[in-house]
Amino acid sequence: MKNINSIQISCDGGAATGKSTGAKMIAKKYNLKFLSSGLLYRYASYLILKFKPKNDIKFLKKKFKNLRYQRLEKISLHTPSISEHSAIIAKKKEVRKILKKFQINFSKKYKNCCIEGRDISTNILPTSDLKFFFKCNLKIASLRRYKQLKNKKMHLKLKDVKKALRIRNILDSSRKNSPLLKHRDSIEIDTGKLDKKAMMVKMSKYVERVKKKKYGN
Repeated sequence: MKNINSIQISCDGGAATGKSTGAKMIAKKYNLKFLSSGLLYRYASYLILKFKPKNDIKFLKKKFKNLRYQRLEKISLHTPSISEHSAIIAKKKEVRKILKKFQINFSKKYKNCCIEGRDISTNILPTSDLKFFFKCNLKIASLRRYKQLKNKKMHLKLKDVKKALRIRNILDSSRKNSPLLKHRDSIEIDTGKLDKKAMMVKMSKYVERVKKKKYGN
């Protein structure tokens, strides 16, 4: 697939709704730089839980100043403890400010990008060319995350994974600062009803529409 001159896609949704998978797949197909904001928050939690700094904000500012995003993908960040903790720090305005700066800089550096998270369309990239909102019922989402963690040799119970996802979604939707919301222009992707192939067909259809509108055939 040839590079597009400039297109930015935002993907939002709750925990384990398949937004990371969908965003990664569409980014790969259209040669877009990919960023998961959720992974940033998980990494922030990982650092705080590991190093227990006296001042979280100063500590995170230093750690995220010259962060290489690729480093995050090599660390196990999807544990229930990190999930619960990241939902808590995501409510903090100063933490969001640090990570928002990182995401904005990323979108400025890469005009061709796909960023996924919970407030990308509503807060980080409100002017994105295309907005997707992923949803999936809790039962399917929990089983999906459980299998993912099991493949990483993590011994967890399905009920604990389900509980962690429920708590995360409640906290994300009810927080005061940049809550999880569906943008009015977002296209809904229900991954509980679509397999990966069908999901890509639907997403690609809208990307092609944007390409044609911006650059012609």
